[in-house]
Amino acid sequence: MNPDDPLLRILACPLDKGPLVRPAGLDVLYNPRLQLSYPIVDGIPQLLPASGSKVSADDHERYLRTATG
Repeated sequence: MNPDDPLLRILACPLDKGPLVRPAGLDVLYNPRLQLSYPIVDGIPQLLPASGSKVSADDHERYLRTATG
């Protein structure tokens, strides 16, 4: 999944239904409101609620600095 993929505009977090961002250089989609990251495996976003991983405050800041989408 490319950072400029139009699919990023319609994908949403399965928990709060809000938009996700793609941190540059990482195979994850990120929900900054809940501080959850969802993996992208073989180009496919894993958007099940159980797939979300809580991120640290440092990672949260880094993800927001490099986010696209």
